[in-house]
Amino acid sequence: MVGSENRYDAVLVGAGIMSATLAVLLHELEPDMRLLIVERLERPGLESSAAANNAGTGHAANCELNYTPLQGDGRVSTSRALAINQSFERSLEFWASLTAMGRIEPSSFLHVLPHISFVSGNADTSFLFKRFKQMIELPAFAQMQWSIDQDQLLEWMPLVMEGRLSNQPVAATRVERGTDVDFGALTSAYLEKLQFDGSLEIKFCTEVINLHKSNEIWHLDLQGENSSIEVQSPFVFLGAGGGALSLLQKSGIPEALDFGGFPVSGKWLVCSEPSVTNRHHAKVYGKANVGAPPMSVPHLDSRWISGKRSLLFGPFAGFSTKFLKQGSYLDLIRSINRTNLGPMFQVGLENFDLVKYLLDQLLQTNQDRMLALKGFFPKAIDRNWRLSVAGQRVQIIKSTPKGGILQMGTEVVTSGDGSLAALLGASPGASTAVTIMLEVLQRCWGERMTSQEWQERLRNLLPTIGKDPNADLNVLLAMRQRSDSLLGVV
Repeated sequence: MVGSENRYDAVLVGAGIMSATLAVLLHELEPDMRLLIVERLERPGLESSAAANNAGTGHAANCELNYTPLQGDGRVSTSRALAINQSFERSLEFWASLTAMGRIEPSSFLHVLPHISFVSGNADTSFLFKRFKQMIELPAFAQMQWSIDQDQLLEWMPLVMEGRLSNQPVAATRVERGTDVDFGALTSAYLEKLQFDGSLEIKFCTEVINLHKSNEIWHLDLQGENSSIEVQSPFVFLGAGGGALSLLQKSGIPEALDFGGFPVSGKWLVCSEPSVTNRHHAKVYGKANVGAPPMSVPHLDSRWISGKRSLLFGPFAGFSTKFLKQGSYLDLIRSINRTNLGPMFQVGLENFDLVKYLLDQLLQTNQDRMLALKGFFPKAIDRNWRLSVAGQRVQIIKSTPKGGILQMGTEVVTSGDGSLAALLGASPGASTAVTIMLEVLQRCWGERMTSQEWQERLRNLLPTIGKDPNADLNVLLAMRQRSDSLLGVV
């Protein structure tokens, strides 16, 4: 029989940015709630949330050209860019509220720096100008700047421009209100405060071996270093990054049958030489090669990891059958079953560009990677750069009436009764964590979310909740006025 000490109001699996965000929201909405986070590693935020395992871009669609594809009618699609920008503005609003309440210190995880889109060649220059003209008509992107002037571009990004042929057409757009975010540090800040308040327990070095539901309660079998226990809760969130799919399948809910996953690892070239890092102050995103998948968009970024400044270039893809960087090589094999085998096989056949891209990446030498870097940073010196393995991503393969499809974003999966939720997928997940976790609350705690008590507490955290900044300029200005106070102190 399970004692009361092992019964919780909510159990969150994985101590990354998603579970941490959800834990903060639940605590602020219901301070007496008893929460448990189960983490298989020894500290929070060591997998995909760790600064060294991701690009750290505060994804606001300022510079990421894959969020604004060119349509058949010759116009640029801006719908996804607007949605992502709104989600990141919501994250900034949330962080500003927590900062004002003394819950977090923004300088520990947030740096302000421009977001730049950079292209070369006549065709891409023409595309970028078309994108710019459409974007500046939208209030969210009205402050975007455009330039083809090489002196101006040299000022914006000296490392990118120095040594470049002067007769080569180049262009860039720039948004000054960009950010670099250490999501690992933010995760730790969230959880340390909750633990200090006594509202959250974290079981580190502990893994969920199995879970099942009985009499409206979830029973989770946990295996620690020296002991095993069962914990119970009416609500479970699976926020374990690539490990969420395996746990979702173990849960036995019918909704899990629709999903499979394909793991892709990432690699970065990293420079820590101060004479180089101190001369680049931006995140500069380029355009993926024709036929390449969105995940291959190259970018040269200023980064702050553990307080130390560095430069990062990539991503370069790798392949491992692990679903987590510190996972098992059997993860992929164990995830395949009779319901997702067909969709996974179909996706492999229909995504030849992705398969070819991965094969090409696996065959790359360090010399190949340095050549790619020098396309961005012509005067890069080989000895200043080292190869670093990033986090593991599991791309969603979803079964639909039309067959299997490959999804590059994130998806919330919930049981029919709302007692279990799982987050699958990858970028731009961390940047949009607040919006995604609000979706989890709406789908799983819908009755409480409509209560007057929770609504008032939500408005304290997010004064513009329920309002659309893309439809109402005053809402956007109110959000930015609040978050400008946050950005101004970092």
